[in-house]
Amino acid sequence: MESVFDGGLIRTMNPDLLRDWAHTAVDGLATLRGEINDLNVFPIPDSDTGSNMLFTMQAAADALASLPEDASTAVVARAMADAAVAQARGNSGIILSQVLMGLADAAELMSDESQLTFNHLWSAGLRLGSLAAVRAVSDPREGTVLTLIRTAAETAGAHVSESAGDLARAVADDCADALEHTPEQLPELAEAGVVDAGGRGFLALADAMVAVLTGVAQRRRRYRGILIGGGEPGHQDNDTCSGGSDMDFEVMYVLDGAAGDEVGSLRKTLNDIGDSVVIVGDSSSGGERFSVHVHTSDPGKAVEAGVIRGPISEVRISCFALDALRAQADSAEPPPRHKRAVIAAVTGEGADELFTEAGAAVVRADDGLTPDVLTDAIRAADSGHVVVMANGKLSSQDLVSVTAATRSAQRSVVFLPTSSMVQCLSALAVHDATEAPDPDTYAMAEAAAGTRWGSLVRADSRIMTLAGTSEVGDVLGMIGSDVLVIAPDQTGAATALVDLMLATGGEMVTVMAGAGVDDSALDALTEQMRRSYAGVELAIYRTGQADQLMQVGVE
Repeated sequence: MESVFDGGLIRTMNPDLLRDWAHTAVDGLATLRGEINDLNVFPIPDSDTGSNMLFTMQAAADALASLPEDASTAVVARAMADAAVAQARGNSGIILSQVLMGLADAAELMSDESQLTFNHLWSAGLRLGSLAAVRAVSDPREGTVLTLIRTAAETAGAHVSESAGDLARAVADDCADALEHTPEQLPELAEAGVVDAGGRGFLALADAMVAVLTGVAQRRRRYRGILIGGGEPGHQDNDTCSGGSDMDFEVMYVLDGAAGDEVGSLRKTLNDIGDSVVIVGDSSSGGERFSVHVHTSDPGKAVEAGVIRGPISEVRISCFALDALRAQADSAEPPPRHKRAVIAAVTGEGADELFTEAGAAVVRADDGLTPDVLTDAIRAADSGHVVVMANGKLSSQDLVSVTAATRSAQRSVVFLPTSSMVQCLSALAVHDATEAPDPDTYAMAEAAAGTRWGSLVRADSRIMTLAGTSEVGDVLGMIGSDVLVIAPDQTGAATALVDLMLATGGEMVTVMAGAGVDDSALDALTEQMRRSYAGVELAIYRTGQADQLMQVGVE
């Protein structure tokens, strides 16, 4: 059966589309597994949501290998759904299986498959999958993957008359928007400063469908997680799985042949002894089966509750504390020794001393800065949360390469967009190592952004500027990258530059004097501030940079 395209509309559904989507979704989840795991703080911060969704989707894709090439859409969809239900891992995997179950049910509801279109399958399947997923969860919460699935279903229904590509893009884009709002809906996410991990995984599935239909992959920002407690492990080396008030275990099994009322009573029993209860069924040829999932401190009772209601199989019990320790042991990188670090790229011996005293780990950039040097500095900081200020010494492309090289499950790295040392100093002035990482980093970024900066340099050639034509040896006053002052000496350039920068107001002027600055210029600045700007504070530091005569910051 082939798809027939007319103006972008798929008139007849091609089952190969589902096959391609399954494999593309697996590739997407494999790429994002680490990112999704890092986001995983709800319902338990066990860092396995990405792995569980990948395993479940891989099971669905693997089930297609045994089908004949001419299998119908309904057969393909049902094979994926049954395999996902049977082999689902974790809460997120079971919910994912219900999305696939909704697609399978939607395909089978269309008695004449020649009339089945992608738009009808995607919109009806997402709607049925959303309902099934909500029914499966004992305590559905807004701000989770359930919210994104519902959003996807609503968007698909609203765009059902459009082309397949447009519908799929609308679904993915609305899911991306809904994902951004999940921290506003779920306090656990807001406290951790992350979006929902399961929602990020579902967005990967929506993006995979766009890629299959249009041939164009959606580009998304990296959704960063944070290390709770500044990188300290959630469990200590002597932790055990002895039970207690916390839900230490995840229990999963498959229950065969239980009657509907027995499943209801099983759900009640599991809710009494645990949380995150999810029970879903499939309609495989072997009879009705139910996948059961619960977090509990008494795994024996959870298993016993299933046994007394029917035959169980594929029992899996995992301990969150031991899983965390194994993950640390398996990691190529040991847990960090320190919680926080700030790294600053500076030039000049005086700047080295100044920024070290301010609490930064200094990287000297007197002879330039390479991505490898900054990467080594980030790793050497050995911290769970690292704020980096390159201060204009690396290009954006180089910073991206540093980000990729330093990405780790043990470390979060944030680059503040500082273009100068004076902006960096303003950020360090508000840095509070006792504050939580996210609000502290936000305050630093705000302080840096609120600092206007300029510099004095000596012209080494004749150039045209906004201030006119400069001659070799002139002193240029720059605000950002624009030359706005030309003067024959440092004194005239410095005083004119400060007048320009204070024209729009300011409460403090910071001057970083380079190795080639004249004392007379600094004296003239001090007199100018005393005479003309008595209410503005002036701070002068001998930083000794060779590439600029002076850096000036105004706050």
